[in-house]
Amino acid sequence: MAQVVPWLSVVLATIVPTWFVIASAPMFPPFGFLTFLAWRQLRPGLLPLWAGLPLGLVDDLFSGQPFGSAVLLWSLAAIAIDNLEERFPWRNFATEWLVATSLITLYILGSYLLSNLVAANAPIHVVVPQLVISIFAYPLIGRLVAALDRLRLTAVRISR
Repeated sequence: MAQVVPWLSVVLATIVPTWFVIASAPMFPPFGFLTFLAWRQLRPGLLPLWAGLPLGLVDDLFSGQPFGSAVLLWSLAAIAIDNLEERFPWRNFATEWLVATSLITLYILGSYLLSNLVAANAPIHVVVPQLVISIFAYPLIGRLVAALDRLRLTAVRISR
């Protein structure tokens, strides 16, 4: 159970935005990517470096982005977080949010550029609301991931 919670939470967070509405412009933050970032920052060794590949693949299947774009961007984000983790082992809330804000911005703009390379010729202002909402939603996602981590670490007792 303890190993399944991070993987399952990222997959469910990836699928959730497709349940509510199908829109022509991105409205919801990339919850799967935000959850992935939060797990990587909260527990650096829990999700391995290669976790960006299968989780990005799930995101590619549900997001409607060009196939392979999330695999590439999630893997690059995992490598970036790993490098920052080695270089700056001591962090606080401000640095975590700054790193997450940078990666979220690069992810959304990278997704925008990759989708425009394939077929969509959308103007850049279309992704600005998603970017702003994603940046401000990240601390909430981080709190949710921390709650899931506490749940994951709680010993479940079965009374007889």
